[in-house]
Amino acid sequence: MTSTFFRIAPSALLRPLLGALLLAAASWSSAAVPVGANAPDFTLKTLNGPNMRLQEQRGKVVLVNFWATWCGPCRKEMPHLNRIADKYKSSGLVLMGVNIDEDVRNAAEVAGKLKVSFPVLLDTDKAVSKMYDLNSMPSTMVIDRSGKVRYVHRGYQDGYEDTYDQQIRELLKER
Repeated sequence: MTSTFFRIAPSALLRPLLGALLLAAASWSSAAVPVGANAPDFTLKTLNGPNMRLQEQRGKVVLVNFWATWCGPCRKEMPHLNRIADKYKSSGLVLMGVNIDEDVRNAAEVAGKLKVSFPVLLDTDKAVSKMYDLNSMPSTMVIDRSGKVRYVHRGYQDGYEDTYDQQIRELLKER
């Protein structure tokens, strides 16, 4: 009877522990700005000089992509974001690339090499990325015309751009 107890007891003890770990992992991967909430407003200087404010984009679909020069997946994603920005710009999409590097020269160099065609905003003190409680790079928020976060994407893998494309088309059709 003792041997049966030890075969059952560890798994019975592990289930609650695994459940707690899964819950903790889910909370670590969730953004501070939940889907359906209003996107926190921010104003940042662009790489080209003028400031850009999120709230001024109301009425348009906005894709906010947080990225860093040291992030390989960020660099891999940039050409896809360029295509999306160019494809939907005339339909009402605004793509904002928020760079979190402390050194603006790094952001300018990488954006130039990758021929980034959308505005690069500079979050050198990471105030905006902290406000959005980012925990992975890149992180992408798709915001609807009313300013609500509709989709949150963490990281990048091949094919994510197809998902962005589909979500943007869906939101552009909404009035």
